[in-house]
Amino acid sequence: MPYHFNRSLSTNDDITKFGDTMVGNDSSFAQVSGADFLIFDQQAALQYLGANPSYEYVFPVSQAVHEAPVYAAEQNLLFLSQLAPPPGFLPQLVINLNNDPPTLSEFLSDPPVYAPNGGTFLNGKVIWGASGGNDSIGGTEQRVSLRTLDPATNKTTVLLNNYLGYYLYSFPLNTIDDLAAHPATGQIFFTDPFYSSFNSLTDTPPRLPSASYRFDPRTGSTSLIDSTIVQPNGIAFDPTYTTLYITDSGAVSQAPGSSIYHNSTVFNALGQHAIYAFDVNPAGTSVSNKRAFYLAPDWVPDGLKVSAEGLVLTGNGRGVDIISPAGALVARVQTNYTVQNFAWTGPDLTTFWLMGQGGISRVQWNIRGQRLT
Repeated sequence: MPYHFNRSLSTNDDITKFGDTMVGNDSSFAQVSGADFLIFDQQAALQYLGANPSYEYVFPVSQAVHEAPVYAAEQNLLFLSQLAPPPGFLPQLVINLNNDPPTLSEFLSDPPVYAPNGGTFLNGKVIWGASGGNDSIGGTEQRVSLRTLDPATNKTTVLLNNYLGYYLYSFPLNTIDDLAAHPATGQIFFTDPFYSSFNSLTDTPPRLPSASYRFDPRTGSTSLIDSTIVQPNGIAFDPTYTTLYITDSGAVSQAPGSSIYHNSTVFNALGQHAIYAFDVNPAGTSVSNKRAFYLAPDWVPDGLKVSAEGLVLTGNGRGVDIISPAGALVARVQTNYTVQNFAWTGPDLTTFWLMGQGGISRVQWNIRGQRLT
């Protein structure tokens, strides 16, 4: 990049991206900002993207956070959530992929789930991490919890709502904050930061430090797996289930001087906005050997998933970063809205849906999602 160049830091009101860099001696750099895909490793990117990758902005949505996408293959439905603002909103969203073109509509489960912020699919059911808490919303008490949703019946069940009597707290941008299931053991790994309190989604203050946990549905036990990450957010396994990735979005934290219930966070570029990798033990019950994996350049790494090829994908401001297993940026999908999360759909899992504040988009490419059953 020729001198002189300058890129402004992101703020709460203006998340910058690579294409916003001012390069005074290279007028061609202006093309970067409007591209749907950016290539950083040409050989790898062309292999994974394919000959004709496409990006399409499909549904305009509100500026509420849109999270927790989970694909139910048998029903060919993509479930996702809509969180605050405003707090206290119970209906969620579903994209019906049986229709051509797909349709987006609200749905209400029975009983309702307040503010799902992360999700996965396990044993024929959607597993959601509910991030909101209130004594009475829609006539029911809602608490941060792990919930199941049966996509065939629309019925929900609480799996977990406490740690030895303490309420759980989770992020309104990913959920419990986010979660990942180990298919061999059925155990659910999840992150639990402070964002629900920061963003007025819960009526009780945190009583536990931010941390990540493992829940065993067979025994009901909950075990700590890590307490070193400032604000643990996205969480995902690699295809071999020997590596676990967790994002740290600690750079977005409580605004100085604000109440714990005040709907106000601030971005500090000097705070943590990285992805860490951990080794998973052969039994799939604990993690070790924490190591730095990737520094998100635009914003904080939010939603996190690993493709069938082992690529690590994360929502990073106005787009999704595609990262090699070695931690190198391969390519990027650029959007005109802040991306919170994403999911693969379709029979071969090469259709990629992105969602966030202000939009839902669709990408067609060669990168395949892991098949969840």
